[in-house]
This record gives sequence, structure tokens and C-alpha cells, in this order.
Amino acid sequence: MQFNTNDIPSPCFVLNMASLKANLQILDLVQKEAGVKIICALKGYAFWYTFPLLKDYLSGATASSLNEASLIVNEMGVEAHTYCPVYLEEEFKDLLIYSSHLSFNSFSQWEKFKPTMEEFPRRVSIGLRINPEYSEVETDLYNPAIAGSRLGITIDKFPETLPEGIEGLHFHTLCENDSYTLERTLVEVEKKFGHLIKQCKWFNMGGGHHITREDYDLEHLIKLLQDFKKRYPNLEEVILEPGEAVGWQTGYLKSTVQDIIDSKGIKVAMLDVSFACHMPDCLEMPYKPKIWGASDAQTGKTAYRMGGSSCLAGDYMGMGDYSFEEELKVGDSIIFDDMIHYTMVKTTFFNGVKHPSIGVIEEDGEFHTLKSFGYLDYKNKLS
Repeated sequence: MQFNTNDIPSPCFVLNMASLKANLQILDLVQKEAGVKIICALKGYAFWYTFPLLKDYLSGATASSLNEASLIVNEMGVEAHTYCPVYLEEEFKDLLIYSSHLSFNSFSQWEKFKPTMEEFPRRVSIGLRINPEYSEVETDLYNPAIAGSRLGITIDKFPETLPEGIEGLHFHTLCENDSYTLERTLVEVEKKFGHLIKQCKWFNMGGGHHITREDYDLEHLIKLLQDFKKRYPNLEEVILEPGEAVGWQTGYLKSTVQDIIDSKGIKVAMLDVSFACHMPDCLEMPYKPKIWGASDAQTGKTAYRMGGSSCLAGDYMGMGDYSFEEELKVGDSIIFDDMIHYTMVKTTFFNGVKHPSIGVIEEDGEFHTLKSFGYLDYKNKLS
């Protein structure tokens, strides 16, 4: 849904609470129908102002650092499902305090911290991340199953039975995928790890499930998960941990045209936001975000290239230009759609460029700014 953006500061990340609630209702439906737990992955969605609402619908949250685990405990009031590629000795005991489940990336890390866990007065359920060496993710940057991947343990490293003290297994090889990709992935996972899954108390299918996308086949997902549970009646918990599905299509990034320059016949709209600093996935994936009221460049209409505000030469939308119904002018708003997931969590203060504010449109339609950033935020990141 589009809103009147005139009273919203620029630049600003804007979350629509009604859209978020709609996503949470879909996720909760899957939880209840399939008999699984869906938790929010903070690496994709960490808008903690909304955590009380998430707690009403989801079964918790997952962390990949001490900071994320602390945020989950302090703002959602639940213990974290934690997985870190490596754990630091000075942080590990705090992670045990904040976590209900904790997965290791390697046997060596598990052996290193096993004595600490045995001495710790509070029990945490321990798991291992597996690498099924199968993924349909096409971008290597986001594919944890490529040759030489540092994430997860391959089957050749496992004994025939799970080591004593290991209660769960965790894989994460999806990225913006549908239930049919999950189905094919589970075939490969079970082919290699099925005998070990039968020894588990819980099994975590990670994130990358695009459950709230409009064309996602919810009935197929629910049936797939129900059948999986029937094959492994030993499992007390089956867990999915999407982040993007929580924040999918829940808001946007407002920006403003500051200048329009002609670069050898290419018109570049210079904005008060940065692709490198505020929308890094546009460069890393890469992908071309939708802009309200714009289309791909069209013959007969002026084409505009979107330029970012940092001094990085590549800070522009390189996946194609845009055309608008009317010629752009300085002061026009440019609204980048679907900019709540994997955006705010990855922003930086590179170059010291102005950081977007954060705001929310409540269910009654009222907008208010939650946070603005200034010099001290930039300074305090440095020393």
C-alpha cells in the first residue's frame, strides 16, 4: 500500500505495521497447520520496535552474534536460538545465558567449548550445522553449499551416531526460495543425514523460505512439513527461521533528488541515499529495486540512472535505468519499495554520509519518526 509521503523526512526507512501484521498472520498460520516453530532471523529483520508484535505471532528469534542474542532477550523477552560461525571465549558464557538452543559450525568448536557447557549451571540444547552440499542459490555470495564453503559440516565428517550431548541438526541453504526448492533440498538432506535426523530432538531448516511472497504455495509447504514430521516422529521441534519473510513488502526507503547531471548523454539523478551504505544488497546480489511510479527505461521517455550519495565510483544502480511519467526535477521524492528486510541491518556510516531516519506507519495510518542519526552516531562508531 502506498501512502502520502510528504510529511516523512528524507531519507527515511518507513515500516508499515499493517503489512507486517499481515505477514505475521501468514507465518503463524503455517506454524499452526504444520505443527512447526517459525522464528525470526535477526540477520534479515531486526526492527526491534516491532518485537512485541512478533512475539504475539512467532515462536521466538534466532541470533548469529552476542549482540543479536542480547537484543532478542532484552526487546522480545525470549531466549535466542543461536548459531555463530565461530564463538569467542570472552562472549560464550553470555551466549549460554541468552540462548535456549545453540548450534556449532564445526566439531572443533564444539570440542573447544564442551567443558564450558558441562560446567555451566544452565542447560542449553546443543546442535550442529550441517552442509548437505546442495543448494539452488545462484549467487555464490549467498550460497553456503559451494565447494570450499566454511559453513556447516559435511556428512563425511560425521560418525554413524550423533556424539553424546548433540540434540539437533541445523541446515541453511535457501535464499528467497519456494517450497518446491525446499522439497528438493530435503531429498538431498535426508539422503545424507536421515539416519542422524532420527537421533535428534530438534531439526532446524534455517531461513531463505519466501513464505510471505504472494505466489508462495502455502498448502504445499504445510503438507511438506507435515510429511517430514511423520517420517521423523522422534523430533520434538521442527524449526524454520526466515528473516526476509517477516519483513517482506512491509515498507520502503524514501529519498529525494538533489541534483540531475548529464554524463555523456546519461541523465543521473543524484539522491540523498547511498546504494553502498544503505542498500548494499542492490550491489552485492545484485538486483534492481522497484521505485514507486517508475518503470524500466522506455523508448520515448527520458531514462534516469539512480546515483548514490557516497564518493564510491560504483555507488549507483547499475542493473538498469528508470523512466517516469514526468521528467524528474530536483526535490522530487524517489521511493524505493520493499526496503525493510536486509537493508537496515546492513547499513553503514561509510563516508559519513547522512544516514536515513527510521519511522513507522501505525495501523491507524499515523506516521512517526522513531530515530534520527547525526554526527555522534558516526563519531561513536570510530575512535
